[in-house]
Amino acid sequence: MNEPNSAPAAAAATDAAGASGAFGGAGGASVVGVVGAGTMGTGIAQCLAEAGHRVIVVDPEESALATAPARLRDGIRLARMFRKQPAAVAMDAALDAVTWARSPRDLADARFVLECAPERIPLKEKVFRELDDACRGDAVFATVTSAIPVGRLAAQTGRPRQVLGMHFMNPAPLKEAVEVIRGPRTADETLDTALALLAGIGKTGIVVSDAPGFVSNRVLMLTINEAATVVQQGTADAATVDRIFQDCFGHTMGPLATGDLIGLDTIVDTLYVLLECTGDERFQPCGQLRDLVAAGHAGRKTGQGFHRYGTV
Repeated sequence: MNEPNSAPAAAAATDAAGASGAFGGAGGASVVGVVGAGTMGTGIAQCLAEAGHRVIVVDPEESALATAPARLRDGIRLARMFRKQPAAVAMDAALDAVTWARSPRDLADARFVLECAPERIPLKEKVFRELDDACRGDAVFATVTSAIPVGRLAAQTGRPRQVLGMHFMNPAPLKEAVEVIRGPRTADETLDTALALLAGIGKTGIVVSDAPGFVSNRVLMLTINEAATVVQQGTADAATVDRIFQDCFGHTMGPLATGDLIGLDTIVDTLYVLLECTGDERFQPCGQLRDLVAAGHAGRKTGQGFHRYGTV
């Protein structure tokens, strides 16, 4: 697993996944594509592989593909320490089920593709145009965007009825629910297929309508931005802000620790998307957030954000 495998080899092994890998009706192929080998893409690939699917992960960045297999292995080990239910397949089988590739063309046989590219509108629009050209006509596309309206991305394809949003939370292998966004033209069959796929990997889909930020990030991004503003203005330090939410409201994690977990760079990108899509100045990232990201302090993944963490 140290080198990218051959994508066609994974496609050829589709039938071996068996009934546990099928979705969207009897006899469905179980090859699932993931675009993006970052934290979220690798986490979703893990969920799919551990449930018995064959997975092809595409990323044009060689550096991402070089580290992804090790990150996948670490993710599987961690999930098996904390997850209550055993995985459907052994660890080695899950690792072998994932193929690493560089081109959307390698997803030609996938019936379902999850797009996990960075949260930038022009980039995601480009990815959807490439997928529409590369994938089979009956393939369903799910964007794992944090905030971009599904209808905007679906419009980049000739199959808007086969596009929806599936907003996984981080870390994907340990979160039981997924925010599922039905676009303005998403077909019933597309929604049913997505919910069946989620159920097959042990997750519950919560369906909402399309809008910038949907429900989760329309609320959460404002909360994190305002919490960062409170720190910036000197009302309280980050530890105190988070303690208020934990001790007074019973939250498991405060908003700034949540931002560190998500990644402050992702928070800033998402806020800019919401600012563009809504025109609401409340989504302008505050200086504290921008300064931390500019300094390379993106949260847990860099060892420092609003809080300090162990070595990375």
